Amino acid sequence: MRIAVLMGGRSLERDVSLRSGRRVSRALAELGHEVLDLDVDDSLVPTLIRERPDLVYIALHGKFGEDGTVQELLEILDFPYTGPGVFASALGFNKALSKEVFRREGIPTPPYFVLSEATFQEMGALHALRPVGEKLGFPLVVKPVAQGSALGIRVVPSHDELVEAVRTALHYDDRVIMEKFVKGIEVAASIIGNDELEALPLVEAVPRGGFFDFESRYTPGLTDYYCPARLDDTLTRRAIDVALSTHRALGCVNVSRVDMIIDEEGTPQVLELNISPGMTETSLLPMAAEVAGLGFKELVKRLVALAMEKYS
Repeated sequence: MRIAVLMGGRSLERDVSLRSGRRVSRALAELGHEVLDLDVDDSLVPTLIRERPDLVYIALHGKFGEDGTVQELLEILDFPYTGPGVFASALGFNKALSKEVFRREGIPTPPYFVLSEATFQEMGALHALRPVGEKLGFPLVVKPVAQGSALGIRVVPSHDELVEAVRTALHYDDRVIMEKFVKGIEVAASIIGNDELEALPLVEAVPRGGFFDFESRYTPGLTDYYCPARLDDTLTRRAIDVALSTHRALGCVNVSRVDMIIDEEGTPQVLELNISPGMTETSLLPMAAEVAGLGFKELVKRLVALAMEKYS
């Protein structure tokens, strides 16, 4: 097949996307496909129309790649593509909307509040931050509503640092989510499949700096990973069931990765769902696939097959 790999783009996760895309591109070429590497810019549409690939592999991360934007475009152009569709992408990338779905579906997720930049500028929402802290308690987590890879995220130990953390998060998006900090074991569950779903082995992440931020995610040696996660069978099954429910609740197909913290009571609390998981050397989806006996090339082959299946 002729496969276009979309990577790079203009999001804050450009460098990670290039690493994912180039690795995927090499695997596709080794599998015998004709590969067209596209660093996404304003020439994307004319290039796709001219080249007419059989499939588009989305290796974009962050805004415009994971929020339904490029998915919408590809559907207009009638190109099959990897990963979930427009609706699931838009929901998954927007943490506020996805958490509303979690609450509606009874999926455990940490308590939270959301405020927009407009409420601070036009409604004096700065004065609402103290009640937020009182209701959620400290420490709490502040992060942009629509951003990935832990960009703009911060753990706030007290009210004194809350205003600065909110302002930082608003540099990344015009809405900010303030979420109760949950102490526990951080795990990721990768789900692949369309009608029949397979949960890959859980990956446990233990950042040496104490928090799984952007640097810890993508710098080798800053985080210790355990796959399968160091959980008993009951907790493992519980986390996988929650991940599968999350995948279905947001209408995902093909692939997703559900990030959770298992709290001290043994409840998997869903933090977010990723519709375009990283494919770099330190990414969790390939790590889980490897433990499941699926090498990187076989993983890419499987995702391509699933993408074509959903269009068959």
